[in-house]
Amino acid sequence: MTRLVGGESECRAQFEAEPTAFRWIFYRQGTDVWIRLLELPHGNAHDKTGTEIWSTQQDIDIVARAVIRCFDEVVREHGESAYRGKWGEHFPRAELEALRSAWRDHRDDWAAA
Repeated sequence: MTRLVGGESECRAQFEAEPTAFRWIFYRQGTDVWIRLLELPHGNAHDKTGTEIWSTQQDIDIVARAVIRCFDEVVREHGESAYRGKWGEHFPRAELEALRSAWRDHRDDWAAA
């Protein structure tokens, strides 16, 4: 997401729900972001094998704020130490702060666009 905020035109994120996987695909043009959520039979599956279960077009500012708010809420609800026990990974603190910083750096540019 940080790369998308920084100006890249496409990024992806995937959540494993074994055996199923959910793949988020983000396309950006200007301040518009198109989001597709695919449900795949497994994490290594090609996009074509997935079923699109949701899609939307949003402003980059709205998307960035929503992602930041969601991760902030996870920390408030579960705490960083409990995150690893629940999801098997360390909380992505550095990545969240990089996103927050990029969002702050670019939001004035988007308002002018």
